[in-house]
Amino acid sequence: MPETSEKSPSKPPERPNPHEEDEGREAIALPSHLAGSGTLDRLVETARDYARQAASENTLKAYANDWSHFTRWCRMRGAEPLPPSPELIGLYIADLAAPGGKAPTLSVSTIERRLSGLSWGYAQRGQPLDRKDRHIASVLAGIRRRHARPPAQKEAILAEDIRAMVAILPQDLWGLRDRAILLLGYAGGLRRSEIVGLDAHKDDTPDSRGWIELLPGGAVLTLNSKTGWRQVEVGRGSSDQTCPVHALTQWLDFAKIDFGPVFTRISRDGRRALESRLSDKHVARLVKRAAMSAGLRPDLPEAERVALFSGHSLRAGLASSAEVDERYVQKQLGHASAEMTRRYQRRRDRFRVNLTKAAGL
Repeated sequence: MPETSEKSPSKPPERPNPHEEDEGREAIALPSHLAGSGTLDRLVETARDYARQAASENTLKAYANDWSHFTRWCRMRGAEPLPPSPELIGLYIADLAAPGGKAPTLSVSTIERRLSGLSWGYAQRGQPLDRKDRHIASVLAGIRRRHARPPAQKEAILAEDIRAMVAILPQDLWGLRDRAILLLGYAGGLRRSEIVGLDAHKDDTPDSRGWIELLPGGAVLTLNSKTGWRQVEVGRGSSDQTCPVHALTQWLDFAKIDFGPVFTRISRDGRRALESRLSDKHVARLVKRAAMSAGLRPDLPEAERVALFSGHSLRAGLASSAEVDERYVQKQLGHASAEMTRRYQRRRDRFRVNLTKAAGL
């Protein structure tokens, strides 16, 4: 496997203004009428640490970037971002939906995410934003009505696809790790962050998103996910070549991992596993690269094929391939509703329950 798989993309993401991040953190402070003390100062830092855990690191970075974009937009138009002005924000989201010049038009979901970022930014500064104000709500409703499109779905990786993808991986340390990532992510219906956030044991590292327990019948993953803590059971497969538990134990054994992150970076010479945890971006790049190498969707141009697959394809693949009652798939994916699970199912018998006949027609 080429070393480039261990590297980050050459163009770094735009970094949020550190002063703006500090300003948000300073929103949690002692009341003005209290004098500082060692105990109270420690509690302030503890409260700030908990506040930083209120959302994932990726979400906080996105929100910080949203706030930076809005403040730049205000400066370029001679406006002040503070205090919150619903009229100004209504103009801002209108510009996002129908920009002038060469600026790209943003999707409805991105505009809604930008609004969430602004709400977060104002809340950090102690000035809540009323998104229900008519200057915001009516403009957003019009944007939804005119520009909304069905959500773009990534291609589901089905059982025959995942078998082809793991078959092309090499038998070196890189291949052992990436094979375990693909099979465990597929069989567990895991998110990218859940895969790379796994530790070998409970409380191994502060940034853990969960841990694994190997049992005779399979592996139990305890995960701290978007919907709270949940357990995912990953049973053993029908053969060692496609068994996620076998692939996981092979990786742990050859990489000599018995503490800390399960999926780590590998030294440049490919001989040893390092201590640093993989980024969730590695999972997305791995899925794309393996799908291309396995020749999935050869009917499409290469650029479209690359865009079609992502880490999300693993979860969609499990939902689409598992021939079991829907409620078991819902539990495995950690969905709060069956309707959300159905969005992940790219192929299913939509008329298995026929309400037309049930109603007597």
